[in-house]
Amino acid sequence: MFEEASEVFDNMFKSSFPLTFIVFIPAVLILVSPLPAEAAHEFTVYRMQQYDLQGQPYGTRNAILNTEARTVEAEVLSRRCVIMRLADFSYDKYQKALRQSAGAVVIILPKNMSAMPQDIVQQFMELEPEMLATETIIPVYFAIEDDELLSIYTQTLTSSSSQGSLSAAEVLTLLQNKKSGRLAGVGGEELPTIVVVAHYDSFGVAPWLSYGADSNGSGVSMLLELSRLFSKLYTYKRTHAAYNLLFFVSGGGKFNYQGTKRWLEDNLDHTDSSLLQDNVAFVLCLDTLGNGDSLYLHVSKPPKEGTPQYSLLKELEMVVGSQYPEVKFSMVHKKINLADDMLAWEHERFGIRRLPAFTLSHLPSHRSAQRSSIMDVRSVSPSSRYGVEEPHVDVSKLSRNTKVVAEALARVIYNLTEKVGGGGGDLQIFTEQMQVQEEHLSAVVEWLTAQPRAAQLVDKDSSFVSTLEYHMGRYLKDVKRHYVKADKRDPEFVFYDQLKQTMNAYRVKPAIFDLLLAVCIAAYLGMMYLAIQNFGLLYSVVRRVTQPKAKVH
Repeated sequence: MFEEASEVFDNMFKSSFPLTFIVFIPAVLILVSPLPAEAAHEFTVYRMQQYDLQGQPYGTRNAILNTEARTVEAEVLSRRCVIMRLADFSYDKYQKALRQSAGAVVIILPKNMSAMPQDIVQQFMELEPEMLATETIIPVYFAIEDDELLSIYTQTLTSSSSQGSLSAAEVLTLLQNKKSGRLAGVGGEELPTIVVVAHYDSFGVAPWLSYGADSNGSGVSMLLELSRLFSKLYTYKRTHAAYNLLFFVSGGGKFNYQGTKRWLEDNLDHTDSSLLQDNVAFVLCLDTLGNGDSLYLHVSKPPKEGTPQYSLLKELEMVVGSQYPEVKFSMVHKKINLADDMLAWEHERFGIRRLPAFTLSHLPSHRSAQRSSIMDVRSVSPSSRYGVEEPHVDVSKLSRNTKVVAEALARVIYNLTEKVGGGGGDLQIFTEQMQVQEEHLSAVVEWLTAQPRAAQLVDKDSSFVSTLEYHMGRYLKDVKRHYVKADKRDPEFVFYDQLKQTMNAYRVKPAIFDLLLAVCIAAYLGMMYLAIQNFGLLYSVVRRVTQPKAKVH
């Protein structure tokens, strides 16, 4: 019987390899089955910005990763996915990962960013532009922490500290517009037009985490509230002013104000359908107005005395000085530098086309980090202990700033200062039923910050665009939507997808274990092969050993 079995196995190896595979694979599976690789956690990750602006690439250029995880404390990071928490993040550590040609970088963000110490928040906001300034080859992702992800980080940190060559490791695998509306004045054919502008898009190192609460959710909220207030004044004949009011909400503001640029081209270069055919008194751009006790009027060219823009400057000074003495108001003059790749403020787009314009903001400089940060969120953060202005929206201050702008605009439109003989600083127009509604402002800010508004994520079919159009249509007439598309032949801007993905973390044995397992399997298969090839000899040896010895009496 054993001789026949030996012939069967011998023929199977010589003429039927698939059958051999079927017979021996269960043995391999039995050997490997106690040590499976288990999926530890599946979580959502958000990729760093990737876009081209005027032919210059920015952000990360890759998306796919499948590599072993390490923390930045490990000595060797080459071809590893480097995990780091925001609390431990620094630009030096980030550069260390890039210098060592890491396979990827994953930065873990806290669930509640407003609970982070303000020095860490400020440091990260200042680093975001530097991270985007240069082209990064490796994938860079952000993830929101949870218990499982923190557990993965802790275990990876332990492994990295001990260099973990024999311990378990984690392997991370990545699976694969503009609107305008107007209020028409009364009293003549060619009335001067005042344009109120705000861009709605947000910006940060990761598009899906860019909520832009203060920059520029506050500006859009103020514009909508101003349109509500002045629509009431323009409803009645006796308060219908001799100015046209044009409210313009633009997209692409964070990409060199591309939406505003294209809108100006459409309305100035094609005069048949222009909204700016009339005399433009001035353009007031609203940007980052939801916090602080300062207001700055940024101008490219100081207004001349006797012009409408000079009147607005003086009215702002008068309203702030008489009604809100706690607010510091000043004008900041900065010439337009056409050599720069990026314009400083939105009013510069209008200034290039020789339209009198300025930007009102609580920020003293366009270089402020919070204008382009994922830390710019709605939540109110704890009091700063470091003297740093916190990147969030204070609705009470936004309401105050809205009233300042509304009162100053009304004084210009109705020429109230001249009518009361240059005085009347304490005169308030928007009171009682006409007052600024803080609840309305809060609701609009809440809606704006309930979704990321990065330009890559907001298209013409977006519910955000439709809702914004509805809001403007409630108070304004002739609300129109304008579309901007990149020129296919010579695009000024190019966006890329794969900005939100799912990542899996698997617990696996280290590479040395795989090598040891392969050697054991090879040895096992070799022994089995030799045993079958020499089954007759093996049988005789076994029989000789197991055969009972004859007893001699």
